[in-house]
Order: sequence, then C-alpha cells, then structure tokens
Amino acid sequence: MGFPVTVVLGASGRIGRVLRHCWPEIVSQSAPLAAPLAGAEIRWQSRNPLLQRPEVAAPALLDPLKDPAGLVQLLAGAEAVLCLAGSIPGRGMDLADNTRLACAAVQAAARAAEISGAPTARVLLSSSAAVYGNQPGLLSEDSPLSPANAYGAAKAEMEQQALALGQQLGVPVTALRIGNIAGLDAILGGWQPGFTLDQFADGRSPQRSYIGSVTLARVLAALVRQSDLPPLLNLAQSGAIEMAALLRAAELDFAWRPAPASAISEVELDVSRLRQVLSEAGDARLQTALSPPANAAYMVTEWAVVQPSSRHGKEAAKSPIQTLQKLLQTKDFSRS
Repeated sequence: MGFPVTVVLGASGRIGRVLRHCWPEIVSQSAPLAAPLAGAEIRWQSRNPLLQRPEVAAPALLDPLKDPAGLVQLLAGAEAVLCLAGSIPGRGMDLADNTRLACAAVQAAARAAEISGAPTARVLLSSSAAVYGNQPGLLSEDSPLSPANAYGAAKAEMEQQALALGQQLGVPVTALRIGNIAGLDAILGGWQPGFTLDQFADGRSPQRSYIGSVTLARVLAALVRQSDLPPLLNLAQSGAIEMAALLRAAELDFAWRPAPASAISEVELDVSRLRQVLSEAGDARLQTALSPPANAAYMVTEWAVVQPSSRHGKEAAKSPIQTLQKLLQTKDFSRS
C-alpha cells in the first residue's frame, strides 16, 4: 500500500515538529520507506504560521475548534488523520481541549466522507501512557486505567469519548498510548543547570517506557499506512529506561533528591500488540527494532538529529541527512 493522503493536526506541537523534520529525510534516505512516502500528499495543520522548510508543504492555518467547516474542507479526500493537537500541563491550556480536538477530528472525518462519498478517513489520536497511572508490572492495552494526574485523566476521557463517537459515526479510531519520547520529555527536553532527579529507596531513578524521536517518526509513518488498526495501541520501545541513564548518556549533570511518596517509580508498556501490527504490515525491520530493550545512548543520538542545539546535536547539525541515514540503515537502531 502506498502512503495515504494524510492530514496531520497539530503540526506546531512537539511531535509535529519531529515529523516535519524527519519525514522528508525518511523519504530521501530510507530505502524501505522511500517508495511509500515519495510524492505523498501530507497536509499539515497549525493555528499559527511556522518556520518553513522548503521540502515540507506549508501548513493550513486554522483552528479546528473555531472553524469546523475549514477542518472538514482540510480533510476532504484524506485517507488518514493523525491528530497530534492537544493540551499539555503547565501552559495554561484547558486539558479538556484534548477531548474537544479529538472529537472534532472524528466529526470532520465523518462529515468529509458524507460530502464526498469516499471511504471515511482513519483517525489516529495521540494519547499517553499517563492513562495507566501508578500500576506495577507490564501494562497492556487491556490493563485497567488509573490515571494519577489531571493530564492522564484528560487523555483517558479523550479516548473514551472519541472512540465512542467514532463507533457511532462509523469512523475508525485508534488511540496511540505513547510512552515518554526522548528529548520531548521533562528530562532531556526539560533539563536545565541544577536539574534534580528523584531517587527511590533502591537507589534508582524513575523508569519509563521510552521511544526515540526518529523511531517514533518511522513508527507513525508505518501506522498511518495501515488500513486496519486496533482501537488501542501502546507505542514505545521495549523495556523501561532509567531517567538517570538518559541524562548520563547526554552528558547532562544532575543532582539527586529523595523521591516523594507520590512519585511513580516505573511505567513499562507492553508493546507486543504494536510489534504484531508492524509484523502483519510487513515492516519486519521496525518490528525487530522494537523487540530488544531500548538503549539510552542511541535515543540521545536520535534526539541530536532533531535537536541540533543539544550538546550531541552539534555534529548532527553539520550533516543532518547523513546522520539520519546512518540511523535508518543501522541493522538494529535501538542499540548503540
């Protein structure tokens, strides 16, 4: 299957910026994905103008909540919608917008199909591992939801409302429960001089399921191409990584502080369903790459590709395409 006509909502957000950076290089440098992505029609949406790269189409400037008709028009003829738009804590935004934006995307997909008579676009929603909260053990998509904070609760509500609406309107919806993204998280991405990290009684820092930024871009490109996806899908690399390991790999100094009672020591996602989806899609390379435990040093290298201002990004900034090509051609790009 070729790359479908795809609408990316939230092109100015953290994941949107990664995709705008990585997908053109994936087109030009990655043999397994070059044919499917070459000449692909990708429509980017943003509320505000973006710094533009010549190889990336200019975004459609609209507010999905204030201009539903414009959103329907943007989705006309689309086969897939990747909804990255949403609210995150700490920016004075209404977390309920996560549900509003997801439901707006589902409604627009249904309306666009009704107007054109074409098949309804598939809608992929950016959810979060935060919906699981503080639970021990490996967390599968069938695990109960127990969000420990307002953000997790907002994402859980988004999933419930959008999936129900999709079923009602005949729109296929998949909620992607994304683990921590190395470089877009509060650890690598939020590091500042004097940074402190929680330390638990066993001497370790918090452990989380992570995914590298380049790997995330490749997985999303693969998932957008699939015509049949489950309603819920964990998205991360196998295993859990200590946050301290990421900071050490990036050569970023930090100090310890005793972990408070409310701190969550470990969140590890079961990604067997994701590997199965990629295997059925014939993307054996990605499926294999997600199988071994993720590697902190390699994730830092991926971060450098999309964040040249980072300490490790200086060399990558000199030749970003060559650096990315090396990553994509590595047999097992989850290891260093």
